[in-house]
Amino acid sequence: MVEEVLAKLVRGTESAILDCTVGEGGHALRILERSKCFLVGIDKDDQALELARKRLMPYVGRFFLTKADFRDARAVLALVGIPRVDGVLFDLGVSLRQLTDPSRGFTYWGDAPLDMRMDKTGPVTAADLLETSGEEELERILREYGEERYARSIAHLIVTERERRPLRTARDLVELIYRAIPARARRMGGHPARRTFQALRIAVNRELDGLDRAIEMAFYLTKPGGRVVVLSYHSLEDRVAKSVFRRMEAARIASILERKPLTPTKAERERNPRSRSAKLRAAALI
Repeated sequence: MVEEVLAKLVRGTESAILDCTVGEGGHALRILERSKCFLVGIDKDDQALELARKRLMPYVGRFFLTKADFRDARAVLALVGIPRVDGVLFDLGVSLRQLTDPSRGFTYWGDAPLDMRMDKTGPVTAADLLETSGEEELERILREYGEERYARSIAHLIVTERERRPLRTARDLVELIYRAIPARARRMGGHPARRTFQALRIAVNRELDGLDRAIEMAFYLTKPGGRVVVLSYHSLEDRVAKSVFRRMEAARIASILERKPLTPTKAERERNPRSRSAKLRAAALI
């Protein structure tokens, strides 16, 4: 949904835009192509930042990239001497590179290690979480973050199985999930492990912790007339964004640009099936 993001975020008069999840620089590059602004990009993934720097080199001098959490956006802007920006973007998805690189542990294929850290220096991996969390906590994680219908049976089997052997690879966990979910349910709704892996990734990276505050802070870091844009890929993130946007509008801080979130066109869904769950929300500061 690059064009939709640009249409909401870039108006041609911006002096500075903050990309809170710059990733490999895909949106950042298009922003710099379309606007004369200075771009500040932050991300927790060292590999992604290195790729972004290479991608944005044609615009050297017009961007600043740093490793940080989007919850630290205010401090990052202070570091470069920019008190307020003309637009803020959150793209809350996981990149294809992260999903398909076996060493990162996001994929449920083969013998990939159960890592799942966006920041490789982070203290807790998915394997650690599976090894140390109690059964009730595992059930909560799977139900709350993965909206997994069979959270209880999966959590129980994890705790039972880890007494016999540690769960270290994607194959270990996927085989366990197949045993925990009824055969009929496994044939519906995509890969049976999808929701469990999503839940563990969210928990490991604390993706929802402070997301509400970070999006709210974005409104206070944006100038009047500027835009805040959030691109989410699952209902938990979208609910947070929706709640913050409504709160900001009720307080007469911003105006929501679309009553319903924008979704990918049929052509984009056919071209990129991973985009099918994307939802874009945008608001303009008053």
